[in-house]
Amino acid sequence: MSAAAVAPGSKGRVLLAYSGGLDTSCILAWLIEEGYEVMAYMANVGQEEDFDAAREKALKVGATKVFIEDLRRELVEELVIPTIQANAVYETVYLLGTS
Repeated sequence: MSAAAVAPGSKGRVLLAYSGGLDTSCILAWLIEEGYEVMAYMANVGQEEDFDAAREKALKVGATKVFIEDLRRELVEELVIPTIQANAVYETVYLLGTS
């Protein structure tokens, strides 16, 4: 199947922002039941996560592919550092870098 081809009989292809938790796993199953081809996407931004277990769960539920992208460097370079450099604060108290 080419990158642009959608599985026969499918309503279309969906990329689901997936956490591996109950909510996104139920949505994944529901989208499949509704006739969509579903791929799951996870972003590693430094959270404590068992990405391998989440990948396996998404595939077991029925995702056709699972993409896990390491975005830690981008998060720090493109969001955290500029936030600190701008001295961005929330309600004049909390540095936005902590959020």
